[in-house]
Amino acid sequence: MSANKQLLDKGIKFMLYALPMMFIGPSIIYNAFINKQNVWHYLVLAIGIAICLTAVYFMFKGIKTLTDALFNHDK
Repeated sequence: MSANKQLLDKGIKFMLYALPMMFIGPSIIYNAFINKQNVWHYLVLAIGIAICLTAVYFMFKGIKTLTDALFNHDK
């Protein structure tokens, strides 16, 4: 059982893109809730939520690509 190396690398890259976003997004959301008196509260909160959603998307895409590479799914 051999894995498609290019597809495997692509899946790992997606997972590596998501890794820093998984830590940056919640810290931005936390910062937005701490600074509620600031005018930019809702903008910072929206940016944090968008980063978290992007991390979830990249993780899903990475796991799907990894399983496609390991189990030889043709598109």
